[in-house]
Amino acid sequence: MKHRVLGRNGPKISAIGFGCMGLNHAYGTPLTRREAIALLRSAVDLGVTLFDTAEVYGPYTNEEIVGEALRPVREQIVIATKFGFTITDGRATGVNSQPAHIRAVVDASLKRLGVETIDLLYQHRVDPTVPIEDVAATVRDLIAAGKVRHFGLSEPSAATLRRAHEVHPVAAVQNEYSLWTRGPETNGIFATCAELGIGFVAYSPLGRGFLAGAIDQATVLPPQDFRHQLPRFSPDAMAANAALVTLIRRIGQEKSATPAQIALAWCLAQHPFIVPIPGTTKLSRLEENLEAANLLLTSADLAAIQSVLADVPITGERYPEHLMTTTGR
Repeated sequence: MKHRVLGRNGPKISAIGFGCMGLNHAYGTPLTRREAIALLRSAVDLGVTLFDTAEVYGPYTNEEIVGEALRPVREQIVIATKFGFTITDGRATGVNSQPAHIRAVVDASLKRLGVETIDLLYQHRVDPTVPIEDVAATVRDLIAAGKVRHFGLSEPSAATLRRAHEVHPVAAVQNEYSLWTRGPETNGIFATCAELGIGFVAYSPLGRGFLAGAIDQATVLPPQDFRHQLPRFSPDAMAANAALVTLIRRIGQEKSATPAQIALAWCLAQHPFIVPIPGTTKLSRLEENLEAANLLLTSADLAAIQSVLADVPITGERYPEHLMTTTGR
C-alpha cells in the first residue's frame, strides 16, 4: 500500500482509507457486528491505516464496531471520528458545536472506541451559531489534554477553514469529491489546502456506488436507504448520468481496470494531498478498491477523462436542499 501525509504536520496514512459509515448506517442492509469487524480487520491486513467513523453513524454503534475491530492493532492505524450534531431519539436533530457539547462528545467517543486518543477529530458540519474560532480553541484544548491528536473540518467554506486554521492548524478537510462532485476544485477548498498545507479526505469518491457501476436506474434500493433522499438517485437522474459511468467503464477496459478503480485513481491523481475513503460491505470490493492505489493514469488518460467530463453535465444535486444548506458555511 502506498502512503500519503495529511497536511504538513498530519499523520502518515494509506493512500486509500476506509469509510466506515456504510457498515451499519445509511445504505442497504447493515452488516452484523461480527461481519463488520471481520471486514475491518481484513482492511488492516490489506494495508489500510485510515478508518473514518462518527458518533452520528448508527448513531453511536459504528464507533463501537470500529473500536472493537481496531483496538488489537491500535498502534498501526489512524482513527478519525466527528462531532457536531445533537442526537435525539436515535437521529440527528440539528448541528451543535457548543464547546461543552464538543467536550462531552469526545469523552463519549473515546469510551465507545475504547482508545485514549482520537487521532483525527472533525467538526462534522459547521454550526453557524458558534464562532469557528471557539470550535478550534476547544479542539486545541482537547489536543493539549491528550484526548485528540489532529483537528479537521468537514464541508466548511474556504473562509471558515482559514479562520479555524489561524487558531489551530487544521490537518485535514473532509468533503465529498468524485468524478461527479467537483466543488472543491472551484470553491476555494483545494486552493486553500494547497496554500496552507492541509490534507483533503474525499468521502463518497465512488458516488455512493453509482460511479462503480454497482447501481443504476433499475436498482431497487431498500426502503431505509439514505440514497432515496438524494436527487441524483432518482431514476431519471441516474439514467441521465449513466453516460459518465459508460466513460469510466470504457477507460477501465483500456487499462484492464474496473470503473471503481478508474474513479479512485482519478481522485488520487488530482492532488498529492488527497486521500479517498471509499466504503464497502464486501471483501471483494475492498480488494478491488485498494488496487486503485497502484493504477497509474497517464496525462493522456487524465486529459481524455477531463474532455468527457466537460461534455457530460451532471443531473441532480448531491443533497436535497435542506442538507445542502449545511455545507460550505
